[in-house]
Amino acid sequence: MTDDTARTPRPTALDAVHRALGATLTDFAGWSMPLRYGSERAEHQAVRTSAGLFDLSHMGEIAVTGPEAGAFLDHALVGLLSALPVGRARYTMICDAAGGILDDLIVYRLAEDEYLVVANAANAGTVLDALTGRAAGFRAAVRDDRDAYALIAVQGPESPTVLGRLTDADLAGLRYYAGLPGTVAGRRALIARTGYTGEDGFELFCAPGDAEPLWRALTEAGRPEGLVPCGLACRDTLRLEAGMPLYGHELTTATTPFDAGLGRVVRFDKPGDFVGRERLAAAAERAASAPPRALVGLVARGRRVARAGYAVVDAGGAVIGRVTSGAPSPTLGRPIAMAYVDPAHAAPGTGGVAVDIRGSHEPFDVVALPFYQRQK
Repeated sequence: MTDDTARTPRPTALDAVHRALGATLTDFAGWSMPLRYGSERAEHQAVRTSAGLFDLSHMGEIAVTGPEAGAFLDHALVGLLSALPVGRARYTMICDAAGGILDDLIVYRLAEDEYLVVANAANAGTVLDALTGRAAGFRAAVRDDRDAYALIAVQGPESPTVLGRLTDADLAGLRYYAGLPGTVAGRRALIARTGYTGEDGFELFCAPGDAEPLWRALTEAGRPEGLVPCGLACRDTLRLEAGMPLYGHELTTATTPFDAGLGRVVRFDKPGDFVGRERLAAAAERAASAPPRALVGLVARGRRVARAGYAVVDAGGAVIGRVTSGAPSPTLGRPIAMAYVDPAHAAPGTGGVAVDIRGSHEPFDVVALPFYQRQK
């Protein structure tokens, strides 16, 4: 017998809505997710200029509770989570014993003894297993809460206006990387000022049964601003323009946070030991003296797009790096990419760099990340 369920993507609580809107659906990490509703470029530009609405219910929520929940997360993750104030969030990572990145995470502190760990969809099971295995000896419990939440994001410069029509929560006082419990359109939600687009915005963690009413209320509230539903395709170009790493591309188990230029998330000053500390300390020392590679931005001089895995070459044709992500940039009007390259070729303005695109060496300019930064 064959297990058909193993091959059938899981629908989110908003699946019927996506189908009614004519979304192109794709299997992403075992979930049936909207790739686009119409024009990827139009969806991208709506988020940059107005507001976009995303279903992110494929993300993996894991609850960590107990009197030693903070101390446990300090041990299990690379960041200092025990010092995180209630109501705030932190970007961090979970590494293996060799310092390789298992996933990048956002951790919300909901109460003194309660945290919400949000993992990427493809890695949620890995993160859950790692946290469960590392909890021994701590008065802390790890709980799989993936079925307890749907996740809706409203992103873009008009997102505070749109959301403000549906809640009496103090959005103006809600800082970036903070979250508070509230009511949106009469439905309870954790309202977080976080996102993956490079724009201001909010992520709403709600009960799956409340997802469809919330989506419809946000759609109606955002009509005057031109809010549009957005799929994963434009989310990828938005995060790429913002220079945000994607697991499986810029981040892998073969990459340490220091390789990715994100060593700031590793806190060696926290009490006690943590998983991967010894290898990460060695990686930090290497990065300070002679980094083996650097993550840079590349902007095409022509029109051809550099895709993940393509070789970056110097003027003589020698391979000096690899592209990790690449796409046309609707905001810049030219193809862009992120790549790991030899440090000698990493300085912004470095000339003589090209990407081998199917045998043709196409010229690119090295630039500082991010490619795009919103005006605050």
